[in-house]
Amino acid sequence: MFYDDIGLKVPTVLLPSRETDLRKWAVVACDQYTSEPAYWERVKRFIGAAPSALNIMLPEIYLDSPREGGMIAGINRNMRKYAEEGVLEERRPGFVLIDRKTVHARSRKGLLVALDLERYDYSKGSQTLIRATEGTILERIPPRVRIRKDAPLEMPHIMVLIDDPGKTVIEPLFRKRRPKLYETGLMMGSGRVKGSLVEDRGSLDRIAAALSKLARPGTFSRKYRVKGKGVLLYAMGDGNHSLATAKTLW
Repeated sequence: MFYDDIGLKVPTVLLPSRETDLRKWAVVACDQYTSEPAYWERVKRFIGAAPSALNIMLPEIYLDSPREGGMIAGINRNMRKYAEEGVLEERRPGFVLIDRKTVHARSRKGLLVALDLERYDYSKGSQTLIRATEGTILERIPPRVRIRKDAPLEMPHIMVLIDDPGKTVIEPLFRKRRPKLYETGLMMGSGRVKGSLVEDRGSLDRIAAALSKLARPGTFSRKYRVKGKGVLLYAMGDGNHSLATAKTLW
C-alpha cells in the first residue's frame, strides 16, 4: 500500500524468529561508540555465537580499517544465512509501533515505516518533502555504499522526525490493543523496547490522513511563517548518511 502524495509506503518487515534471544539480537546503531573499540568487544563477548544484528552490520569504527573488506563479506554471508535458515522471518505487511524506555525517558514512541526515496534530496537548499537537517558529507557515502552494494537485505539506522505538536499521528495508535511483535530488555543498560503491528486499513488510512494534514502547504506556511517554500514533512533526525547511501544505490 503506497500513499504517494506523502511518500509513505506500508512495508513488509523481517524480524527475528521467536526462538531468537532478542536481548542478544538488538544492538546500538552502527554509528555509535566510534572511538571506543572496547565497547564493541564487550558486545561481541556478550553475544557469543547467538544470532545478532551485530553480525549483519558494520560498526563504523571499522570503516576504512584493514578488517573492513572481510567484515563486509561476512555480513553478506550472514544475511543470506539468516534468511535461508529462518532466523529472520517475514511478517505481515504493516507499520511497527514502537515504545522505547530508557534511563532518560519513560516512553519514546515511534513508528517504523517505508519512505519514498524519490521524495528525498540531501543537497543544500533542497525543497523536497524529506530533507536533511545537517550537512551531508559526500566523502562519507562511498564507504557505506561498499557495505550495501552486495547486501541481500537492508538494515538502516534512520530516525525521521515529524513536527506534530497535536500528537495526531503516532500517539492515537496506542489507544487500541494491537498484535505484539516483540518485547525485550536491551543490552548494556540501554533500557527496554517493544513493538506492535499496525496492519488494519482503518489505522493505516488515519495515519496517512494525519500526515497529509501536516503536509498541507497552507498549514506549513502558517506554522513556520514562510512563503514559497516546499513543504518539509519528514526531517532527518539521525542516520542521514545512511539514507543518502540508500538514495545513491537507488
